[in-house]
Amino acid sequence: MTNDVTDDFDRRKFLTAVGAASAFGLAGCVGEEPEGGGNESGDGGGDQPEEGGQNVVWDAGGTGGTYYPLSGEFKTIVEENTPHVLQVRSTGASVENVGNLGGGDADFALIQNDVAYFAVNGTGLDEFEGNPIENIRGVATLYPETIHIITRPDANIGSLQDLQGARVNTGNLGSGTQVNALQILESVGLSPDDFQEQNTGFSQAADQLSDNDIDAAFVVGGWPVGAVEELATTTDIQFLDIPQEERQAILESAEWFAEDTIPAGTYQGVDEEVDTVSVQAMIATREDLDEALVQDITAAIFNNTDSLNTKADFISVDSALDGMSIELHPGAQAYFDEQSGGGNESSASGENGTENASE
Repeated sequence: MTNDVTDDFDRRKFLTAVGAASAFGLAGCVGEEPEGGGNESGDGGGDQPEEGGQNVVWDAGGTGGTYYPLSGEFKTIVEENTPHVLQVRSTGASVENVGNLGGGDADFALIQNDVAYFAVNGTGLDEFEGNPIENIRGVATLYPETIHIITRPDANIGSLQDLQGARVNTGNLGSGTQVNALQILESVGLSPDDFQEQNTGFSQAADQLSDNDIDAAFVVGGWPVGAVEELATTTDIQFLDIPQEERQAILESAEWFAEDTIPAGTYQGVDEEVDTVSVQAMIATREDLDEALVQDITAAIFNNTDSLNTKADFISVDSALDGMSIELHPGAQAYFDEQSGGGNESSASGENGTENASE
């Protein structure tokens, strides 16, 4: 990622609304409200690692998104192919997970590539401004985190500009979803003063749409998102097909956005493909985590991608460094070097991120 993009991003200060969130602390951070209440997964509790193995704390996301079920599949793969045990926890996803990694309360976590960049470089979110979380390291990127903009059919919303004056759920205060939503809206000239912002997690936003309490909601996750699938079976919904001009404005606002499409038929009643944008989901870890452990976990996942069901078409060794926005952990670097015959270089420079931060 270029410094020009970062400087422009800082000048825009699109996230002033996040100032209402509590100050960032290394032990945790405001994020998506987890449906599981921040509790540990029931799959991880009583298991013990085999000889030579370790108990590994893996932070996922809310049960209504994609991070949690995918993390459960990673748990199965790792435990079948290494002596280690993964303790998967339901959390508030990206921003909270960064806090847990930074404070040493988690060993691995799923986060968005843009939030990773913000954290390491101390920018973007009020919680990170002047308070960089410099011990976060990348493991691999996984799949596009698609921006879903869901509307009610009777809301007559055909563009981002039509959200002016509307009741819009942008995700929980301080969450990665709110970061993306506010920047997307700001890219077409809308500030939080131009619409009625509401803030909840995925499942609560679905309930609000169903009850006609809001006109639109932003949901960020790899399609199909469980909470959106459930909503589509009980409620008539539409997705905002972002016009080309507005998509271009979004892409120019930051390099971590990429063009994306929700295929026709992904959700019940949505029979045409939807043009939108995305960020990247990625695995992150801590700088101080043992190199051999990180290499074991990375190898187990990427040597067994044929065992995945969730996002299986996207997760592969070939694309695992696409959009990597922060410095790789040496253990992950060692694995990818092996796969490429020793010639693989991390796509991020650590301090300044990557020159290729978009997918």
